[in-house]
Amino acid sequence: MTNILIQGWRSIPHSYSIVNQFQCLELLKRPDVQIFHEDLPFFQKDWQSINGIFDKTAEIALQTIPQPSSNLQFDAVLRICYPYNLEASSAPKTCVFGTAEVGNVTPNMLSNHSSLREAHSSSDSIIITPSHWSRLGFINSGADPSRVVIVPHGFDPNIYKPLSDEERNKLRSELGWSGFIFLNVGSLTPNKGLRFLLNAFAVVMDKYPDAKLVFKGLDSLYPSKELLIKNIEELKYFDTEKIMQRLIYIGETIPFSKVSQLYQAADAYVSPYFTEGFNMPVLEAIACGLPVICTKGGPTDDFTTQDFALYIESKLQEFKLDEHNTGLMLVPDIKHLIELMTVVIERRDFIALARINGPLFVTARFTWQKVIDQLLNVLIPSEKFTIMTNE
Repeated sequence: MTNILIQGWRSIPHSYSIVNQFQCLELLKRPDVQIFHEDLPFFQKDWQSINGIFDKTAEIALQTIPQPSSNLQFDAVLRICYPYNLEASSAPKTCVFGTAEVGNVTPNMLSNHSSLREAHSSSDSIIITPSHWSRLGFINSGADPSRVVIVPHGFDPNIYKPLSDEERNKLRSELGWSGFIFLNVGSLTPNKGLRFLLNAFAVVMDKYPDAKLVFKGLDSLYPSKELLIKNIEELKYFDTEKIMQRLIYIGETIPFSKVSQLYQAADAYVSPYFTEGFNMPVLEAIACGLPVICTKGGPTDDFTTQDFALYIESKLQEFKLDEHNTGLMLVPDIKHLIELMTVVIERRDFIALARINGPLFVTARFTWQKVIDQLLNVLIPSEKFTIMTNE
């Protein structure tokens, strides 16, 4: 039996906590792995634990993962929290999850406030990150390339899956949705491209008045609603009242089963992001059969193809993080975004193909089951655990 200690966050809808909990649920299925969990302090003191985002069975399983005892020896330790702590543990292998969204990991992102180069060279820890874009950010910030490993994020195919036409029409009726629905899920912070999306939608809706834009925000962790309102008020040359009539906002924390219904009922997912470490909502949208419109050149390149994705042309641009550090972002072309939003409305054939091609592609590669096989290959030698081959 292999003992693994996981140090991280649970019970909040932050992406690090979500990833941690889905990984734990899959690890609990492995007969030759025993996991233990140590809860670490949330990054923000006002973040509060929330129950009900998983189903009851999953929540019980997560809450009953044993805590580590002082005399127990571990084969590996996995930390998944922020700021990043790269210090070695007492286990033979220490792995630290992190993302480098802006192409740079600065001292204030580390628990000891040292440079990444210094922190990584002074320990034997392995950095686990979910995309090639993020890996390059760690390497450019001074991490040892031989100890920066990509393990992508995944999705649960029992939650995120397409509906039949009959089921989908019924769901749309229950939600009160009509017309062409664009969907965006996330914090609505500036890196998500909220302003670009609103400006693009204002143009598109003039040509297609039945188009609507649904935002699923995250009010429990971020000022998502305030950010949306502020960006709407700053729109120039557009009738903001008319735009408001075409927007639907959902800010409360809801179960993943309810989030999946938003994907299942929408017509297209759009994400004109500037910086991301992975962008899980794009993966979840694909799994539910949606065509996706996303920024070209970033982490979503890792798990999308032209069979179901439309790529917004972008330019790589340096920007100032603080007095001493710069970062990198992808600036999407807003004219191209408008064009692609128009294309996806008009190309019903592309939507129909995406409903088939997208789920097939990601189910073959990015379920949590397959992701955990990759994670275990990093944490412990492959001959010591069972690879799960059946969904």
